[in-house]
Amino acid sequence: MSTTDALAASSVDGSATQATPPSAEDAPAAAVIEAFGLKRTFGEIQAVRGLDLEVRRGEIFGFLGPNGAGKSTTIRMLVGLMEPTAGSCKVLGFDLPKQANQLSERVGYMTQKFSLYTDLTVEENLDFAAEIFGIEPAERAIRVKEAMIEFDLLERRKQLPAKLSGGWRQRLALAVATIHRPELLVLDEPTAGVDPDSRRVFWEKLFRMADSGTTILVSTHYMDEAIRCHRLCVIRDGLRVALASPVELVDSVLPRVLEFHGKHTGQLVRALHNEPAVASVVQLGHRAHVLLEADAGDRQAVLANLIQRLEQQGLRVTGELADAHLEDALIVLSRGETLPLAEASGA
Repeated sequence: MSTTDALAASSVDGSATQATPPSAEDAPAAAVIEAFGLKRTFGEIQAVRGLDLEVRRGEIFGFLGPNGAGKSTTIRMLVGLMEPTAGSCKVLGFDLPKQANQLSERVGYMTQKFSLYTDLTVEENLDFAAEIFGIEPAERAIRVKEAMIEFDLLERRKQLPAKLSGGWRQRLALAVATIHRPELLVLDEPTAGVDPDSRRVFWEKLFRMADSGTTILVSTHYMDEAIRCHRLCVIRDGLRVALASPVELVDSVLPRVLEFHGKHTGQLVRALHNEPAVASVVQLGHRAHVLLEADAGDRQAVLANLIQRLEQQGLRVTGELADAHLEDALIVLSRGETLPLAEASGA
């Protein structure tokens, strides 16, 4: 069976018990993915442009970036579903794309679109996925039951996927993806359109898998998910523009963040947009959250100056030094700036 057939048939992979290598908190951890100068072009379009990457065993590694940045293309190359135009890539010790078929049995892949078999029940989807991955009938029955217990699907075993809510379909997709207990689990925007509570349960399961040694590669647009990753690779226009932990990314912009409060928040936001020291401002309820320009200077002094300027415009405000958000770091990167604690592409 080809890599494409195996991965497409399983559609998703989430792993169960795998008492292997150390968790991401234990150092040093072995590299599961090593990519150097990875490129992919489609005609004149450069989707991925010289990406270097190392992902460690047992970590949850996140891809973050706007639509069209190259996240999905990179993921498809890393699981052997797409050949790179240039560069080299080794995943779980296999050279890609040459050894893609050997890799497929050890990877779980969950796409951004629900792609299980709608005419098969929950139990039948699990059984079929186990068969696709070559699990013998006796062991298959055990694995299917364990998966239904692990993902709380026993009471829904006879239901068709179309009858399940988005959160339950997601659980099924993850169970299918991990039925063969992969060493590497790849999730391409797996929680799009899923309610927050279901996403929380989903991530609890991912952390249990990572603790047992499964390496997880995930792309997401949700900041509350990205902040949960051990490390994040931020991609823009096919380039890696930052590689760091979420805490490092947030801390790198902390000296540039202020917040203001006033009676007329909308008017306050519009006034701040016109200030040269302000790079970005967004309204958060009754607060104006401000990201300063890199050369704005000491933020305590900038805060005092902005309050004075706003009051000169007839706006009575209070302001304070504020905590940074991961989104602030992404705004900085989207403007073409670099971050002091993040690696830039090509560094």
